[in-house]
Amino acid sequence: MIMIITVSRQYGSGGTELAKEIAKRLDIPFYDKSIIDMTAKESGFDPEFIKRTENSVTSSLLYNLAVGSIYAQPLTDQLYAAECKVVRSVAAKGDGVIVGRCADYILRDEPNVLKIFVHSTTEDRVKRVCERKGVSENEAKELMKKNDKNRSKHYKYYTDRTWGAGQNYDLCINMAVCGVEKAADIVISLIKK
Repeated sequence: MIMIITVSRQYGSGGTELAKEIAKRLDIPFYDKSIIDMTAKESGFDPEFIKRTENSVTSSLLYNLAVGSIYAQPLTDQLYAAECKVVRSVAAKGDGVIVGRCADYILRDEPNVLKIFVHSTTEDRVKRVCERKGVSENEAKELMKKNDKNRSKHYKYYTDRTWGAGQNYDLCINMAVCGVEKAADIVISLIKK
């Protein structure tokens, strides 16, 4: 039986660290930034372009005119379609942990998918971002606000759902309460049930 775990997360919540720990303990593939390279191969987009634009949404008339036609599909939509194809391909290969990329939504109708949302307190997130990025508390708060806003808009645009809303996930984890080790214990105990 194939088990795919999708991990959506607030910026700085520790979701990526949790995803890595789960993948390590279960000895299954971990997919995060590697999806960018796979999407680049699939779509022909430059990996740097994908990194810059994968959480943005462009549907304006001016943008469509700039790419040559009001009927042209925006590049962000083309990128999302390519990422969907890659996420489905990864899931079809076998067990794995997929971080972000609306994977919870893309794989919503697939069996054996555990969809997780990771969040934390502002204080916990600020501390983590300051340590990881080497920035001040104010800069950390700005990064959190910007990244969460972009993730929320991207998710809403492509899924018509509210990012972080409990009903979209099987499990929501507050990392300030349990930390990476305990959260990984919880996830693995659910999988082994």
